[in-house]
Amino acid sequence: MSKTIKTLVALTAGACITALTGAQAVGQTTDSYPNRAIRIVVPFAPGGATDIIARVIGQKLSEQVGQPVVIDNKAGANGNIAAEYVAKALPDGYTILYNTSSMALSPALYKNLSYNVLTDFEPVILTSVVPLLLTVNPSVPAKNIEEFIALLKQNPDKYAYGSAGLGNITHLGSFLFLQELGLKATHVPYKGSAPSVVATVGGEVAFNMEPINVGLAFVRDNKLRALAVTTKSKSSVLPAVPTLNETVMPGFEIGAWQGVMAPARTPQPVVDYLNKQILKALASDDVKTRLSAQGAELLGSSPQEYAAYLKSELARWEKAISSSGVKQE
Repeated sequence: MSKTIKTLVALTAGACITALTGAQAVGQTTDSYPNRAIRIVVPFAPGGATDIIARVIGQKLSEQVGQPVVIDNKAGANGNIAAEYVAKALPDGYTILYNTSSMALSPALYKNLSYNVLTDFEPVILTSVVPLLLTVNPSVPAKNIEEFIALLKQNPDKYAYGSAGLGNITHLGSFLFLQELGLKATHVPYKGSAPSVVATVGGEVAFNMEPINVGLAFVRDNKLRALAVTTKSKSSVLPAVPTLNETVMPGFEIGAWQGVMAPARTPQPVVDYLNKQILKALASDDVKTRLSAQGAELLGSSPQEYAAYLKSELARWEKAISSSGVKQE
């Protein structure tokens, strides 16, 4: 046998062994999953709306499956850094993404995404939706939403607003609010809801449209003034705060939804196991109590329902972003 043929045979045998080993690894992963720590990658900074809910769910999930669940914050680029990381992770169920509505926004905002939302991930479950809360620094001379709109009309571009990042739902919520009412203000993006809200409390920016569970404590401590919520109905945690829908923007509704996704090609039994365990966590009394107290509305879905919802949101926001003119800066 020639040296070349021997080399080819050796390479072929090696490839077969690698393929068999990979298949065996997947089988072992499926049969014994989980047998070590699960990492939940969160695309925003610690203390933000996404991080808060991910940690509550992660803690309960750890109790249920008997393995550590580690929260790994990878903030930046409107969630794209975390999404790219998970898209390239081993599809074994040990690295999953706690994603937000930014997954439906990024394809319309970024021309050269390094991942495809529909082909690089396996939807696991839709977990919750969090209303956005329009708040201002107490130094802003407006006591209600009508006075605030009048103030912005009288002072175009004088005031700045914060967001959890360019193209984030918190950015687009404020942008659409300003656009529809013919108002002008300066956008200042931050790396997550928590630093954005802290900037509003500190007076770096005048107002913010943050997830209600991030701004709630500051409103109760009178460090922020709440002017409106973005859902069609009032929030149970701030029942005195009106909605934009019932005051100045009939029909306006927007929320920061969240879910869990795994890398594409994650074995279906693993996806189904995660779905079952997270559904169980969402149904538990302690998780419902902790998250409802923050204004989050718990959802829950099958992987198939989440996939269908994601497609509908991609279409919705592609249209909205195109018509709004918002672009990645």
